Amino acid sequence: MKLGRLTPLGMERFSQFLDELKTNPNAEIPKDLLTFPGYFETIDDEIEIMPYKFKTRLDVAKYLNSLITSSGMIDVERDVRFWVALTAFYFDVLCPIEKNGQRKILKRARYIPETQNWRRYYRHLLLGSYLVYRTHLDNPERAMALLCKEPHIFTDVDEQILAYQELVTNRSVVELTTRLYYNPKTKNLKSGAQTKGVGSPRRFVTILDQFSLTWDLYAATMEEILNLLPKEFDKFAKSNG
Repeated sequence: MKLGRLTPLGMERFSQFLDELKTNPNAEIPKDLLTFPGYFETIDDEIEIMPYKFKTRLDVAKYLNSLITSSGMIDVERDVRFWVALTAFYFDVLCPIEKNGQRKILKRARYIPETQNWRRYYRHLLLGSYLVYRTHLDNPERAMALLCKEPHIFTDVDEQILAYQELVTNRSVVELTTRLYYNPKTKNLKSGAQTKGVGSPRRFVTILDQFSLTWDLYAATMEEILNLLPKEFDKFAKSNG
């Protein structure tokens, strides 16, 4: 696929396809969605989007950052039709066919970014990964808890942290999220990282919200915030599994 975006008519056709998947999990994405001029418009004829099968959200983000940087595009995070064209191109990666031969369709925000709603903005499977990577471009390893899973998986760690701009853009908070919930040995989330009880990402966000009333979390180091956490987080802070 050449670098491009869907037209308004193409957006309508893609939306119809998502609706069709709800009742027909075997539905195939329209073959002409990315070729028919009525559905797709080219941005740059010289840039070819490669059909990679990315293993992680980090892989996706690295590639998209390189692609967008080389293209010279600006304000790309607001270009909904560009992101939906990419979503259509990588649909088999973002909504894979499962063992039963069917696709499991997720909420629409995973495939069509809601750029007017910050708390749902990051839920788009491609745009969300790209924004996290770009925000932490100086040290992507800091954000591994948010980028380690397969491209089509959006975890509760993602759900809790990415919903708040003041958290996902805070280097210390993101680094601590990775310290608590990511296992560098397995390159995956730690066991129990997606629970909703004590020490969970949901509790972590609640505690951080309380801290923000009296502490400047942007000025704090990761270790300083870690030392403020109650003992319920010890099992994650000290765990390697």
